[in-house]
Amino acid sequence: MSDEPVGVGPWPGGPEAWPRAADGGPDPRYDPELLEHGDRRNVADPYRYLTVEAIVADLDARRPADRRLHVAIENWAHDLNIGSVVRTANAFNAAGVHIVGRRRWNRRGAMVTDRYLHVHHHPDVETLVAWASGASGGADGPLPIVGVDNTPGSVPLEHRALPARCVLLLGQESSGLTPQAQAACDVVVHITQHGSTRSLNAGAAAAVAMHSWALQHL
Repeated sequence: MSDEPVGVGPWPGGPEAWPRAADGGPDPRYDPELLEHGDRRNVADPYRYLTVEAIVADLDARRPADRRLHVAIENWAHDLNIGSVVRTANAFNAAGVHIVGRRRWNRRGAMVTDRYLHVHHHPDVETLVAWASGASGGADGPLPIVGVDNTPGSVPLEHRALPARCVLLLGQESSGLTPQAQAACDVVVHITQHGSTRSLNAGAAAAVAMHSWALQHL
């Protein structure tokens, strides 16, 4: 393992060399603290020294209006996988993450990537459905809801066309999608397995589903 520090040091040349706006003043996209002391965050190189708000704005700008992925997660118990799902949603530049059920969730596994995402809370599945349909003013609605679970009646994810604008809905690690969530889905897909285990870890299943969507639309 390398002993080299993560990230970059202070901006070369000192304050006189810091990025400037068109009017000659400080560029508001850059964080003065990071410019002065260095940026050790786990961000891609193009985002070094930028404020969180500037990073979010750039991610939003890069997301085509006709290709919007949202990820929803049922949170009825304290599922440690939610943080991992959120981190993966950031990797695929999801338009939003929706926590359904309990408002509190384990943020440790997200590795602070939730700062760069639009995270929404819905107290129940019905509220998520209203948002996805556009009835509650959801900016990206109406959106079909695609459940991810190996429930009876689900169809293989492999080779299936996924909507370019949709919500991927995931259930709890132990019990999967609730009956209410299954009923709300336009379709439920499962990941075909070829080993002896019945199901994948919820975080791993979410990553496979998001990657399948990305292969088709990014």
